[in-house]
Amino acid sequence: MPQDDAPVLEFAFAARVAIAPEEHVGHGEGDEVLFVPITGGTVEGPRLRAEVVPGGGDWMVRRGGVYAVEARYLMRAEDGALIDVVNRGFWRETPDGVYFRVSPVFRTDAPAHRWLAETVFVGTAVEAEGEVHIRFFTVT
Repeated sequence: MPQDDAPVLEFAFAARVAIAPEEHVGHGEGDEVLFVPITGGTVEGPRLRAEVVPGGGDWMVRRGGVYAVEARYLMRAEDGALIDVVNRGFWRETPDGVYFRVSPVFRTDAPAHRWLAETVFVGTAVEAEGEVHIRFFTVT
């Protein structure tokens, strides 16, 4: 296999996702479950401009010191098209800070945004006061 087939990341857009305080859902067997409401936000970048539609949420399940996150929400692009987002990943503390990485999947039937549903993405995230900032990269 040729060595030049390594994936390359290209910045596509960034999201500032507004969140409400987390809600404690409960404990499963060895797990803690939290829900974080998504209340809005903005998306800006070279490949997409949109708003985050209020009403989604992020379900966080803690096993040991690692949170498995699964955020589900909608974005409305500037042209009015709706884009469904399922964003899964992991959050954990490390000696160097916090590891917060995601792997989103987008769904839409809007022709102008179909590329989102046909592209692999990864993202880096940081939590700020009342927001999560996510940088989305295409994998080429």
